[in-house]
Amino acid sequence: MISRRGVIKNCLASLVAVKVPTSAFSANNVSRYRIIAQKSEHQFYEGANLSDLFLYNGSSPGPLIVENKGNILEVEFLNLLDEPSSIHWHGIKNLNDMDGVPGLTQAPVEPGETFTYRFPLNDAGTFWYHSHSQAWNQVARGLCGPLIVLEDESSMSDRDLIIAVDDWLLDENEQIHTASLGSLHDWSHGGRLGNFLTINGKSAPEIKIPKSGKVHLRFLNFANARVMQFELNDRLPMRIVALDGAPCDPFMRQRLTLAPAQRVDVQIDDVSFVRELFEVSTGEEYGAATFVPNEVNQKPNALPRFVLPTNNMLKMDNAEVINIHMQGGAMGNLSSAIFEGEQKSLRELARSEKKLWAFNGEIGGYDLTLAEVDLGKTVVLRVWNDTRWQHGMHLHGHHFWVKSKEFGDEANLVLRDTYLMQPGEHAELVFEANNPGSWLFHCHMLEHHVSGMGGIITVG
Repeated sequence: MISRRGVIKNCLASLVAVKVPTSAFSANNVSRYRIIAQKSEHQFYEGANLSDLFLYNGSSPGPLIVENKGNILEVEFLNLLDEPSSIHWHGIKNLNDMDGVPGLTQAPVEPGETFTYRFPLNDAGTFWYHSHSQAWNQVARGLCGPLIVLEDESSMSDRDLIIAVDDWLLDENEQIHTASLGSLHDWSHGGRLGNFLTINGKSAPEIKIPKSGKVHLRFLNFANARVMQFELNDRLPMRIVALDGAPCDPFMRQRLTLAPAQRVDVQIDDVSFVRELFEVSTGEEYGAATFVPNEVNQKPNALPRFVLPTNNMLKMDNAEVINIHMQGGAMGNLSSAIFEGEQKSLRELARSEKKLWAFNGEIGGYDLTLAEVDLGKTVVLRVWNDTRWQHGMHLHGHHFWVKSKEFGDEANLVLRDTYLMQPGEHAELVFEANNPGSWLFHCHMLEHHVSGMGGIITVG
């Protein structure tokens, strides 16, 4: 159950206005930043104890990066933690050696060392960045932040708002509950679920919005494992216009579902009726944020511009099919699996290796190759969630088409990079293998990934 610890008045503009507070400048379409991972203190609400976290540049969430499509993003990453780290640029169709997966696309960035990420921003949309080194631990402690890519010559207005949601597992002193990190119960069940909800790093904030006219809300789920659901007061309708940074044919919903790592962009036609945001995944309404009219009003139509994909479902002629049978976890049907070339019982794997999940009868990891496909090939990931648990399946370096069942009984054909699969569900994730390299496919319930639910698709 998500609990409420307090309320702080917090203007969202303070988040939107933030650039990385060190060297940040543009020259010849190259935008340069410096991001530092370090131990930091953060106050979740007025009067709260200072919580000891891992943060980027001392802020929760990490600094907002806003850039334009076509620019080159260059980030000097300095690791001041006592353990290795890295940054993954989630949703970006990245250069493979800039993807930020230590042990696969780069060496881990050791304490005190730096690594420079440099890559083009070829797509506009709502993205984010987060640690991909012991992510189940480092993301749980706060290493994540939003990345917004706008169409050419665009800029964010006060009608373009970020709603970055997270849940934290805190103890009675508002500190990260470290004793439960690595819990086999969490790893074998739904993942690490928190007891404390934040929006833009604060508990139940007041968010300033224009008095009237249209607004654009960018929802991002930074949680380790919790699937969030949100409604506005009076169940006001929201027009969904993009998913995971990819524009879609707009459709209306009163409730949004966001798996970990997913993003949903919505537009509200008349913000004058919007007063409160509720999180409702527990079956109860929890007041997540309050909206307060802002005296400063920009033009009513100052909303971000989107360009719809030029194609729908890819041509399936001669598509390469990759079957992925997901098994494992508590109350599952996996009795044994192959790990490091040896068949072992699930009990032994759990006790000695902390491995609990498998693809096609093999414990996943960076040494598990699911397929090697030719560049330019249409690929169908035919995935069967043969477990008792939800899984948010994420493909690095690509977006995929899926007939999504996330929004009701009727399947919507959408483009995503993270798809929430229900227990027992069969789904086909269809993508063009147009980005060369070795790419990770894994569950973004981060505890599921570390305990076996991941593998590699090589494109070349």
